[in-house]
Amino acid sequence: MRRNRRKGLAKERFLMVASAVLVLGSLTATGLWLGRDGKNKDEEYVVDLSEIENGSTGRAGENEGTLAESIRQEISTNDLDYDPYFQETNSQKVENPDESDSASMSDGAKSEGGDVKADEKDGAGQGAAVEKESAEAESGENETGEQPEEEAGEGTPALSTAMQPALTFSDSDTLIWPVVGNILVNYSMDKTVYFPTLQQYKYNPAIIIQANQGDLITAASAGKVISVFSDPQIGNGVTMELGGGYEVTYGQLTNILVSEGSYVATGDVIAEVAAPTKYFSVEGTNVYFKLTKDGEPVNPMTKLS
Repeated sequence: MRRNRRKGLAKERFLMVASAVLVLGSLTATGLWLGRDGKNKDEEYVVDLSEIENGSTGRAGENEGTLAESIRQEISTNDLDYDPYFQETNSQKVENPDESDSASMSDGAKSEGGDVKADEKDGAGQGAAVEKESAEAESGENETGEQPEEEAGEGTPALSTAMQPALTFSDSDTLIWPVVGNILVNYSMDKTVYFPTLQQYKYNPAIIIQANQGDLITAASAGKVISVFSDPQIGNGVTMELGGGYEVTYGQLTNILVSEGSYVATGDVIAEVAAPTKYFSVEGTNVYFKLTKDGEPVNPMTKLS
């Protein structure tokens, strides 16, 4: 019985020792595995200082440019150069005051011991004056109630609106002779007339007035010069608008004294008589004088006094 008991105790001891050895082996194996995994993670977080030094020397050129740029930015934003009023007035989110208000505000800030309330009052007065001037500019009137004259520029008439005469030539009005002389070739639109130089019969929408080279040519009526041109047959010419749809054309001119867009009064000298073109060499020195209404030729003799 004792023998059996000893065998049972020995067996229990063997099992206990085996269990302890198994537990210790398991713990040891687990510890080794965890230690190796931690070592691998630690190696991932290790910083290689030699690589950093090599990389920093390789990027020295780039860092120098970046460092110089940052220094310039710091210098440009130095407290000595910083102007909060400039940034505020140039901000799109801030309502900028008028130049007159800003000038008065800056002067008041620079002067020591100045009266701030007085400066604000002056700035408000100047702002009101500017608003008043802008309102007058929009309405197109000044303090006297007069309409301001438009500045001369491209597309504007030669004279201001107040200086432009009204063109009121009517069917009952008459013309004065541009030059004194006989009629070399008469007006004829219902039948042809003979032209000596061309040696042929043609319709004539104007009258050909005999003249001397260098004679002064005067305006037959008040009007506006709408064209200064050159033509092979009648030489240098001037066309003027008289009003009421009437226009008059002068030809065989030289030393023209008017320009397009200018206004002339009745009797004003507009040019001199030129030498005749080759188309009127037989007729001799002359003045070409043509009158139209709404683009249709009219006999000038019906209007000449």
